[in-house]
Amino acid sequence: MDEVGIATLLASTLRVSVPLILCALAGTLAERSGVIDLGLEGKMLLSAFAAGSAGAISGSIAVALLAAVVVGVLLSMLHGYACVSRGGDQVVMGMAITMTAAGLTVVLGIAWFQQGGQTPPLPDSVRLSNWFTGAAKTLQDIPLIGNLLALGVLGHNAIVYLSLLLVPAIWWLLYRTRFGLRLRAAGENPAMLEAAGVSIVRLRYAALAGNGVLAAVAGAYLVLAQNPSFIPHMTAGRGYMALAAMIFGKWHPVGALWACLLFGFLDACAIRLQGTALPLVGVVPVQLIQALPYLMTVVLLAGFIGRARAPKALGVPYVKES
Repeated sequence: MDEVGIATLLASTLRVSVPLILCALAGTLAERSGVIDLGLEGKMLLSAFAAGSAGAISGSIAVALLAAVVVGVLLSMLHGYACVSRGGDQVVMGMAITMTAAGLTVVLGIAWFQQGGQTPPLPDSVRLSNWFTGAAKTLQDIPLIGNLLALGVLGHNAIVYLSLLLVPAIWWLLYRTRFGLRLRAAGENPAMLEAAGVSIVRLRYAALAGNGVLAAVAGAYLVLAQNPSFIPHMTAGRGYMALAAMIFGKWHPVGALWACLLFGFLDACAIRLQGTALPLVGVVPVQLIQALPYLMTVVLLAGFIGRARAPKALGVPYVKES
């Protein structure tokens, strides 16, 4: 593979990894506080629908992003009410959110737009524009690394760079602030933290609020950057892949980032390999190539979920002692 091919593969890896990174960070916040979140897929899907609908109706990218964030946070607050305030089963609630979102987006899409569940294509004014394109053209002539920087690193939209910056930001929040220390303690020993006068309920709601924002931005990215309109079930299991990356990364933002980049790399390779004949193999079936990221998800979960140590209070409803 030549320099241009490597650079374009890097660019594709970054673009495909963005929703995984954002969802993995969202899951890290929730689960570090002690709340299992299997609803990431549903939050991302319904937020994508909100962004596509609001963008198509208003023609404003700000309105589209705001609608996605509002939906994502509301779903997280619903999750919090059922599981934090009422002590409900966190796994069941997460699956309920995902299943409800899968059906609700199709029903609302058909009722509102009469296009088989899709939203109308978004105008260019609602699409995310690429940054640093001028710098990319300037750097392209540099020997050896010019194409890698110009085609691989520069020329992406704002959410790509935001997702990468959020990784050290979330790490700093969790491991270098008092709030992060308390948040991690809520997932390890909530009784001790409550005895120190800290509200477990408030901490977990705060974590879920951040969780909802990140999942919503991940969903909005699918519509505002990757596909010009919402398509039913367009998340295609990315929420579960992000959870696998989070577990593989041991509930650590940096570890989750590398796992998401691995998934993104496999997805980018799958796109490039479609219709390509390999030596001694011939043309690989498209279905097998498309299944590569999902096969890796199963392998990682089977191989690492037993070794990774989850927060001790994860999934256990906290009941304050009277």
